[in-house]
Amino acid sequence: QEVVSEESEEESNGVNLMEFSDEILLHILSYVPCTDLVLNVRRTCRKLATLCLDKSLTHTVLLQKDYKVNKDKVKQLMRDIGKEIYQLNMAGCYWLPSSTIDHVTRCKNLVKLNLSGCHVTSLRLSKMLSMLQHLRSLAIDVNPGFDASQLSSECKATLSHVSELKQTLYTPSYGVVPCCTSLEKLLLYFEILDRSREGFMLSGQLMVGESNVPHYQNLRIFYARLAPGYVNQEVVRLYLAVLSDRTPENLHAFLISAPGSFAETGATKNLLDSMARNVRLDALQLPKAWINGSGLLQHLKFNNPFYFSFSRCTLSGGHLIQRVINGGKDLKSLTSLNLSGCVHCLAPESLFRKAEDDIDSSILESLVVSCCNLRHLNLSAAHHHSSESLGNHLCQLLSRLKHLLSLALPVCSITDVAASVEKPPTTPNLVPQTFGRKVRIGIQTYPRNLGDQANQKIESSVFWALMGSLRFLETLEIIGSSFSSAMPRNEPAIRNSLPPCVRAQSVGDSEVAAISQLTYLQSLTLAQLPNILTGSGLLSIGLQCQHLRTLSLANLGMMGKVVYMSALMDMLKHCKCLRDLRLEQPYFCAGAQFFQALSHCSSLQRLCIVSRSGTLQSDAVMSFMASCLEVIMCHMFMGESLTVCKNLQQSIVRSFQAERPALNVVIFPLLHEDLTEVIRDVPMRHLDEITLFKSRVAEEPPNLWW
Repeated sequence: QEVVSEESEEESNGVNLMEFSDEILLHILSYVPCTDLVLNVRRTCRKLATLCLDKSLTHTVLLQKDYKVNKDKVKQLMRDIGKEIYQLNMAGCYWLPSSTIDHVTRCKNLVKLNLSGCHVTSLRLSKMLSMLQHLRSLAIDVNPGFDASQLSSECKATLSHVSELKQTLYTPSYGVVPCCTSLEKLLLYFEILDRSREGFMLSGQLMVGESNVPHYQNLRIFYARLAPGYVNQEVVRLYLAVLSDRTPENLHAFLISAPGSFAETGATKNLLDSMARNVRLDALQLPKAWINGSGLLQHLKFNNPFYFSFSRCTLSGGHLIQRVINGGKDLKSLTSLNLSGCVHCLAPESLFRKAEDDIDSSILESLVVSCCNLRHLNLSAAHHHSSESLGNHLCQLLSRLKHLLSLALPVCSITDVAASVEKPPTTPNLVPQTFGRKVRIGIQTYPRNLGDQANQKIESSVFWALMGSLRFLETLEIIGSSFSSAMPRNEPAIRNSLPPCVRAQSVGDSEVAAISQLTYLQSLTLAQLPNILTGSGLLSIGLQCQHLRTLSLANLGMMGKVVYMSALMDMLKHCKCLRDLRLEQPYFCAGAQFFQALSHCSSLQRLCIVSRSGTLQSDAVMSFMASCLEVIMCHMFMGESLTVCKNLQQSIVRSFQAERPALNVVIFPLLHEDLTEVIRDVPMRHLDEITLFKSRVAEEPPNLWW
């Protein structure tokens, strides 16, 4: 009886969730997916039934990464709260049948709708938009077969009021742009392939009957991102043709992201000249050919710029300071800067300079002082070598940027100058970074104990100090300046890789351990760190960075052996929040021990492994998929035979597709000639976010869309 009375007393003194105020409960419920709130939680009690339908929870519905949602759940959701929804995001819901879109018509008050990555035909789009008269923001895909002539007059009336439009184009078309006569923000993503599945060359000419008069007079933001390919360049020029005739007076952001060579034409030159005369910009990104060798930046006027991208341009540091930063004047408004691949951006001039020469620290210092509020900075894909001048190391100067949330650096930029100059390369680094015959070598001992590791001289290194000063950093990328992924876009897999920079030879386990100071780190990318001997720093990150959600590791240590496998498996046992894992390493063995360790990542949703001559154990993969119930994407490009890959892929789909509607499985030989055909069927969300390797820091302006 005494025990029972004590238990009842504890229960009476305990905290009852329902006793919290409505404000606190609403805040807690805001972290629950809307489908769970409406379809499950609100059925538990009367109080939650009322709170789950509060306007603060039903005003905006986000389904874009709710991988468990299906057609029936969407139908029921729209039936229950459709009239209360003002913003609906279904981006990337590739697994939902196109008929699901029909239920969106219940949301009569919709103002903002994102259907990027969803299957929508012209007729369905017309029927849906005819019912959404309050719509002002729209995101859609334009697929082959799209016909603007099928859009009804009621649909066009709705589009005439749309002020924000995002279009992803998979076929040459204007889409719905000509119908949007009130456009203020236009985002275009060009994903058109140069060849059809049958191998025929495609043309960039638009279909007969397409209107060629987009309405840009009210345009404030123009953004275009091109996938590789000549057709994409042809089509974007048609969109720009109208802009070159008359530049909108209110234009304040003009951004074009184009890989490779995108030549300037007379029309684009007229457009840029008109912009220089008539507008003041807040955000700018141009193809490198439009900037290189021109005096454009000297004539463009800026208001309160928040985003600049000069990715892959030959812009020198002297021009950067004089023409963009106005000789070091105050640029506190700038929050995002992308200088990826801008090899001379920290040098006074580029005419007689080699890419490997030391940087001019005064240029970087001017940049840091002027742009003191930077939150996103990308300096990757270049050799930024610091001189031996005391206090002028790149890491020391960047430590002044206390507001940084994301940072991308080349591996050679983080090494201590004295260490890289005085210390001879260790024995493992004398082995060529090739895929040739394996060589047996000795591996120097490295402290496995984290306490001993932290007490080494790394605490006095400039990179250790930088990590200590950026305690609120959420995204970090350390990428070798000569690194290239084995899986480029629309091309066969790369069979050989360039050797790492000489300055990067000393970067290894101790630098990785320094990253563990970033308590709030959410996304980490490490590529081409040649001096990884045991990977012991990875365990330190696993223990200390408990918010880590995305991890990408590529070509660490020796290329002929995965030297960090043991440390990686120890690390994964502590990554409870990890959702995305990408591994790219030759000779990677995806066996039972690896997948057993990976099974500890209970939140894992997406896995991608790229490995030339890599192997896998089918039984281990199946056991992993059975134990990790959240995994909806499994991409493996290995050295196994086509038969082994196909059989495993079919087994996974057959066993788990019914329970996981969003399941996407691609298992294929990395060096197979049909790899590009397989890649084109991968949903764009996965392809863009994890399968293809790229630097993502400052890739786009912050808050460009949702």
